Amino acid sequence: MAPSRCPVKDLPVTKTAHLRHHRAMQLSPTLAWLVDAASDSPGADRLLAELGAHLVADGVPLAAGSLTLEVPHPLIAKRTWLWRAESRGVIEALGFAPGGLAPDPPNDAGRRWLRDIAAGEVHEDAVGRADGPLLRWIGPRAFTTAEAAQLHQAARFAATPLAVLAARATLRATLDAYLGKRSAERVLAAPLRRDLGETIQAALLYADLRNFTSLSETAPPALVIAALDAWFDRIAGAVHAFGGEVLKFIGDGVLAIFPVGEASPRGACDAALRAASAAEAGMAYLNGERGAQGLPPLAFGAALHLGQVLWGNIGAANRLDFTAIGPAVNLASRLEGLCKSLGRTVLVSGALAAETDMPLVSLGSHSLRGIAAPCEVFAPQEM
Repeated sequence: MAPSRCPVKDLPVTKTAHLRHHRAMQLSPTLAWLVDAASDSPGADRLLAELGAHLVADGVPLAAGSLTLEVPHPLIAKRTWLWRAESRGVIEALGFAPGGLAPDPPNDAGRRWLRDIAAGEVHEDAVGRADGPLLRWIGPRAFTTAEAAQLHQAARFAATPLAVLAARATLRATLDAYLGKRSAERVLAAPLRRDLGETIQAALLYADLRNFTSLSETAPPALVIAALDAWFDRIAGAVHAFGGEVLKFIGDGVLAIFPVGEASPRGACDAALRAASAAEAGMAYLNGERGAQGLPPLAFGAALHLGQVLWGNIGAANRLDFTAIGPAVNLASRLEGLCKSLGRTVLVSGALAAETDMPLVSLGSHSLRGIAAPCEVFAPQEM
């Protein structure tokens, strides 16, 4: 009787080679997947879910698992993904850094969650190094010695794909923190070269802290930095809350955009106006706190304008900046300079005023330094 033929010959050459290599090394399907495909997972959540499914298919009795990674983020210290074998669903828990939005939870958050699901012992492996990613598993019963060895081996083989995912997440988190989400996406999607940009229409918000020079010359550096951070928290928080993006911190100033996209400019213009109003409210609250501490109030001016900007890379051949430039940016900056002389916190250009139904009052036509044509100037109605 002729021996049966293995269907491996019908597979692509590369996959056939991988299978032969794995057979020679006696790799399980789980370990083979970790070697060949896990690095292509779109995120840590999918890697955890697929790893759990592979382990179950290899005969390891799992009820749930968790994966904890440290994150390079201004607010978030750790991210923990939680997977249940029964539903195959993944949820995420965040651990905030000191000074973030909430206290940093204990490192055993994943362990405590697993113990709520099953009564068995939690198996834990640090991946790669002692302070590296943590993989935890729990089963419907205690793991046998052989099953624990399978989990430990899987953690060893997971080191490389997790390092790839961590590097990818680090790059994305760093770009998001320094450039903003939209700009980071644009940078990642385009080559790192000059002369690569696009013209977009956007509502612009340019804001500047008043009397910062005198503050920086008279106050201790720590108080100056604290004041700047508090100001940026209010203005940037308001911008992000209404869908805008801070493009740049310029000394004590801020340049933010609310892209129009394919829709009517009205949505972007209304969002910019609401953000400016929210920043005013935030600064009023902050000044109340500063007054209670015996500190002087912080005043600011903001200008809103609608126009086209070139959004992309500029700079030297080997040192680039991703920003927005153009006459619209210049006008917004010059318009903000009128806030003090007109006695207003927020000024609005005629171009933006024409695209909103929000109540504004006209302040007449004004010449702006460096701008050829006079600009119609408006301001939000004072309550």
